[in-house]
Amino acid sequence: MENLSYLVAFNHLFFSMVAVVIMVLLARTVVAGTKYSAVLMIVVFGLLMGTLFVESGLAQPGLGDFPVIVLLGQTTVIALIASFFVGGQEIRRLLMKQLGSVESLVEPGKHEVFVGTTSTQLVYVIRAFVLLMSIEMVSALISGRSGSHPLGESYMALAYVGMTISLILIDSKAKIANKRNYLVRGVVEVLAIIAVLIISLRISQLVSGFIGLPQIFFAMVLSSGLGMAMPKWKLGPTMNALLFAGIPVVLTGSFLVGGSHMMEAFSIPGLQSVIVYGFAGQMFWMFGGLAILIFLANANHVRNLAPGMAGGLSHSGLTGACTAGDLGATAAGRAPIMINVPFLGHIFVFTILAASAESGVLLVQWVLPLVLIGLGCVYLATKNLRKANGNDEMEIKGLMQFSFGWQITAVFGSFTILHFAGMPIENASMAAASGLSHFGLFAATQGGMFGAEAASMITFIFATPFLVHPLVFGLFGKAAENNGPMASKAVMAVFIIGSLGVLFSAFSV
Repeated sequence: MENLSYLVAFNHLFFSMVAVVIMVLLARTVVAGTKYSAVLMIVVFGLLMGTLFVESGLAQPGLGDFPVIVLLGQTTVIALIASFFVGGQEIRRLLMKQLGSVESLVEPGKHEVFVGTTSTQLVYVIRAFVLLMSIEMVSALISGRSGSHPLGESYMALAYVGMTISLILIDSKAKIANKRNYLVRGVVEVLAIIAVLIISLRISQLVSGFIGLPQIFFAMVLSSGLGMAMPKWKLGPTMNALLFAGIPVVLTGSFLVGGSHMMEAFSIPGLQSVIVYGFAGQMFWMFGGLAILIFLANANHVRNLAPGMAGGLSHSGLTGACTAGDLGATAAGRAPIMINVPFLGHIFVFTILAASAESGVLLVQWVLPLVLIGLGCVYLATKNLRKANGNDEMEIKGLMQFSFGWQITAVFGSFTILHFAGMPIENASMAAASGLSHFGLFAATQGGMFGAEAASMITFIFATPFLVHPLVFGLFGKAAENNGPMASKAVMAVFIIGSLGVLFSAFSV
């Protein structure tokens, strides 16, 4: 029976890998030849497939019958560590005035093995899956968390196989000057990520008696600091894979689980207003930020809009699109910086929200001053961006100020609106996370910061506003095709619709 349990565990792992990889490749095929991001289709396919699993009787809501997919959706922190590290590097290089000076160790192969996916990109997708799985399993074994998972007894064997695959799998068509050095860097990166996970978890547990800060906060501090300390580190296979495919693969797992809750969620009293705010908030905060950058900052170019909004909202979809290179090389280079900068403001975000969660009500007296500070930073950013006139360094400086300010404004603005509307803070956490597509709030809520019920339902609530993303990525894709500028009238129209939607959702609580 023990041998059988190992066989079942490996079947789960390889079935999940095939299902997730095929979904990512299918999404890339659908958008091939366009400027649109594959994340758009991952949203649609993930939600539909998760719903079909339940409606066909193949699984129950939550996909407990597919524990590997559930585990994959919980590896958000691992995918973000790679982005935080590179962001720390870019910030240090910016301070050293050496932005973008480090060359890559690998020249990707250009041979297309599937429509829209080259051989190197295929390897990155597969490696990202096995890396996320094996790193999470090793972390769970070291920290003693494996016993709570259905496949926990098989973690050692599964992690060994996954780690081995991730470390030896490289594209034979890619040009790598020193393959041994490249592979060794991959091993070092894996060990560093595991160390960041363990240390951040321990710190989070140590301070839990004083304040309920989530693991992702300390993981961000550690990985960003490590990146700033190592600005000349050339990325190995681990970081390259996680930057390209880590977030899309995590989102695939999250949306499969979220789709399985779709029918269930609509029948739970009180969640309808949460879902409505998710849709409306997505249009209000995303297109409100775009309107500021376009009309007030005169920064209407995708190189500014994409990384600015990815950082300004810690937006999972745009973060994945930018780091994968879907919206251009400049946006890909700037995105890690913009993602890191607002996380410095999470000292306030997570401390105040953790204290609010413990008291059961939003600490408004602390929140309102921060909203004003955020708006002040946004105003300063618009002034600097207007003066940039295409200057790379000034644009980055202005976008850093905007990302920080809009992040504070959007997060605390959302909680303030929902607080005065009368929504419980547990539901407000789900509504705010989904309305901003905010990776940090998603991970914190999923980790139990706002209670067990919110942790179980966040995957679906977080996924539903992504159905607005055909519009979001449609405008970003069109802007990329038009060499940068976005349709300003469409942005303003969607912002007005979102504003009306936020008002409606507030009155419907």
